[in-house]
Amino acid sequence: MNQKETNGHLLEIKGLEKSYDGKKVVAGVDMNIKRGEIVGLLGPNGAGKTTTFYMVVGMLRPERGSIIFDNKDITRLPMYKRSRDGIGYLSQEPSIFRKLTVEENIMAILETLDLPRSVRKKRLEELLRELNIVRLAKKKAYMLSGGERRRLEITRALVTNPLFILLDEPFSGIDPIAVADAQEIISELKRKGLGILLTDHNVRETLEITDRSYI
Repeated sequence: MNQKETNGHLLEIKGLEKSYDGKKVVAGVDMNIKRGEIVGLLGPNGAGKTTTFYMVVGMLRPERGSIIFDNKDITRLPMYKRSRDGIGYLSQEPSIFRKLTVEENIMAILETLDLPRSVRKKRLEELLRELNIVRLAKKKAYMLSGGERRRLEITRALVTNPLFILLDEPFSGIDPIAVADAQEIISELKRKGLGILLTDHNVRETLEITDRSYI
């Protein structure tokens, strides 16, 4: 029996540390997330939540500690290789092209993958159906509501078929109806077996859908 079968963890974070200008921003973070589990990362501004996300996704390199994903040490892997291995990421920053249509926004990510055109087109159609945005396919992104925009952003993060996804502030800047919509999307990703790590200032909305949280 291998380690993956023994502990059941898809992602294991051990002793992560990061400093800026001599100030410790992340000090000895330990976390683990299983497949089909939603885990929250909570804390006040400046607690190092986004920095931790950046280290997991590969945008920053930790000074100490390790990141094990799917039984593989990815601590020093660049971001694009982590993406290929199955890590998806939804940034808190706007991540769509406002002047492109919904389907063009999705295809822009698909075209970075080494796939035949027919396979990219099929994947586009699947994503439009799965995220219930077929009716929005031809709509320009700048015309979307806050909830529709968030749905598109999540769709783009799912293009690479990740096993695990990090969601940074998924409930920020959208109305209560859109928050409920985003919660349902995230819960559906869990039902499909994805491991999910999310952080958000809206603590109540986060705790409503997480299986457990780190503070």
